[in-house]
Amino acid sequence: MNRQTAEKIDFFLGGILSRLDDNGDYFLNCRVDFYSGNKKYSLEAKYDEEKFVFVFCGIKKSLSDSEFREFIKGEVEKYERMVLAWNERGKTIYIEADGKKVATKTAENAAVSLDVPESAMSDREYYIKRGKADKLLKVIGILGDNGKVRNDKVRKYNQTDHFVELIDGLLKNMTQSDKTVEIVDCACGKSYLSFVLNYYIREVLGKKCHFTCIDYNKNVIEASKKMAEELGYANMDFVHCDLRMYESDRKFDLLLTLHACDTATDLALGFAIEHDVKNIVCVPCCHREMNSQYSIPGFEKVLKYGVIKARIADNLTDGLRAMYLEGKGYDTSLVEYISPLDTPKNLMLRAEKKRAPDPNILKEYDRICEFLGTRLTLRNY
Repeated sequence: MNRQTAEKIDFFLGGILSRLDDNGDYFLNCRVDFYSGNKKYSLEAKYDEEKFVFVFCGIKKSLSDSEFREFIKGEVEKYERMVLAWNERGKTIYIEADGKKVATKTAENAAVSLDVPESAMSDREYYIKRGKADKLLKVIGILGDNGKVRNDKVRKYNQTDHFVELIDGLLKNMTQSDKTVEIVDCACGKSYLSFVLNYYIREVLGKKCHFTCIDYNKNVIEASKKMAEELGYANMDFVHCDLRMYESDRKFDLLLTLHACDTATDLALGFAIEHDVKNIVCVPCCHREMNSQYSIPGFEKVLKYGVIKARIADNLTDGLRAMYLEGKGYDTSLVEYISPLDTPKNLMLRAEKKRAPDPNILKEYDRICEFLGTRLTLRNY
C-alpha cells in the first residue's frame, strides 16, 4: 500500500484511539492482520499501563498510543492489505484497507463517523465557544494551532460542552450570591473538566469560584499544575493524595467526579457524604466490583455469558449508588449524559442534599446487597 493510504489509516486510527479517554475500561484488544499474497501476519495488542503490548513476527513490543500509531502507519506500506479490529465490550470497529481504498465499519456493518470535524459539530449553541475560549481549548488539547477543533477531539469537545449544559442551572443557582463557590474534583485526572467549569463560572457567569483537584497519580497532578499556570488560573489547587487520606478546612459546595476508575467513584461519593457536600455531579465508571461479586439465584444460565453479566452489573451498581445517596438524604437522579453510541459510560448521577438520612432506605439497600451477595465500597460511608 502507498503512503497516501497509510496516512488515511493513521487518520482513522487516531480517532479510534481517542476512545480510550472514555472507553478505556471497555477496551478488550486490537487485532491487526497484514496480508501479502497468500501470507498473513497478525498481532493482538492488549492495553496495559497505558502501553499497547503485543508480539509481532516474534518480537515483543510495548508502545505508547502515539508509538502504536506510528508502528501501524509504517507497517501498512509493506503489505497489500490490512484489517484492523478494535474490540470493546459490546462493540467492534474495523478499519479495512487495500491499495485502492480505506473503509471503516462496526461489527454491525454500520458506518462509523470517526472524525469529520465540521459535520460532527453540534448545531446547538455552545457554552464554551470557539473564538472566546480559544486559549482554554488549546491548552486542554481540543483546538489545534490552526484554531480548528482537532479531528480526534470533536467528540470530547461535544461531550464536555454538553456536561456544562446539563449542570448550567445548578451552577447558576450556586453562584447567585457573591460567595466564592468551592468545588472539589475527585480523581481529577488532567482536570480538563475543572478547567472548563472554571472558565465558564469566572469568564461567562462572572462569578467567583475555587477548585480543589485531587488525584493519586502524581504525573497527572503535575500536568494539571502546568496547564493552570499557562492559563493563569490561580484559583485552583492540585493535590497529589489518596482521596481516603485527604482532609481540608474548606466547605465544598459541589463535588465532581468523571469516569473515576476502579472503586474511585465510590470513594468520591463517600467523600461527599463524609464532608457533607451539598451537590454531587458524577459520571460513574468501573463497575467491576459488583461484577466480581454478585449473583442472582435462578439466573445462573443467563449470567454465565460474561457480556450480559457485566452489563447488568453496570446498571445494578449505579442504581445502588443512587439508592444509597437517597438513604443518606440526597435527592438523586440518573440521566443519560450522552448517546450510548459514543460511550457505554453514558449516565450522569446528580444529587442534592435535602434532608436527614433515611434508615429505612439504607435497610432496604442492605437487603438488596445481601440478596445479590455483594458489598460495595460505598457502604463504608
